[in-house]
Amino acid sequence: MNSFIVLVNKEFTQMIRDFKIIWLPLVFILLGITQPVITYYLPTILEALGSGQGITIDPSMTNQQGGEILAGTLASQFDQLGIMIIAISLMGIIQTDKANGMLAFILTRPVTVRSYVGGKIASNYIFTAFSITVGYLASYLYVNFLFTNVAVYDMLIGLLFYLVWVLFIVSFTTMISTLINSPGLIALISIACLIACRVIVGLNSMIDLVNPASMSKHAMEVLITGSVNSNAIGNLGVTFLCVVLAIFVTNYWISNKKFSNE
Repeated sequence: MNSFIVLVNKEFTQMIRDFKIIWLPLVFILLGITQPVITYYLPTILEALGSGQGITIDPSMTNQQGGEILAGTLASQFDQLGIMIIAISLMGIIQTDKANGMLAFILTRPVTVRSYVGGKIASNYIFTAFSITVGYLASYLYVNFLFTNVAVYDMLIGLLFYLVWVLFIVSFTTMISTLINSPGLIALISIACLIACRVIVGLNSMIDLVNPASMSKHAMEVLITGSVNSNAIGNLGVTFLCVVLAIFVTNYWISNKKFSNE
């Protein structure tokens, strides 16, 4: 068994010990069902509580199409709280090994830096993507039940686009975890940069083309319009380049032992 597989198995074992394999999917399931449930029942809840006086409720809120609600799950839940949760869950991905000396120990063994970084990113991306997919499917089921049906093809294309954005989130947070030693600072910088990328989407078409967060917008457009934006393929290529760049920086930093606290 090569070192890459061993490191992937080690990461999954650690996720089980930390109960991450339970709480992360549950968190995304809750985020996923929040958007359709709140959108559908909020007017009824306000009316039942008798506190709707002075609050104007858009009567079209519950008449939205299913694709719009599912897109809202990505924009309002996964791209806000979701990003924070992913960044916090990954802030120690490299930093913990640096702090306890495990990274220096591992690199004295017959393990290449490429296998180490690859094992870390692959295992954490697979599990994060799984958690998001579970939450997304939960939202899809509620949307189809409470609103109009979303075509399975649109749902799958939207999910694939969104998971490319998630790949960048995992790679970027891993890079920051390599460069910085403070867990809090890692989370803060990762969240600030990733949310900033998401906020500026739509401001300028040229920026959108080189912004990995635009993959989230393309996912939402597929769900709302049922068609793929012509810039999606170009943005897909740029996002993969950004992922490769983040992995290269991580490899370079560790290879040159710049992770040392000395």
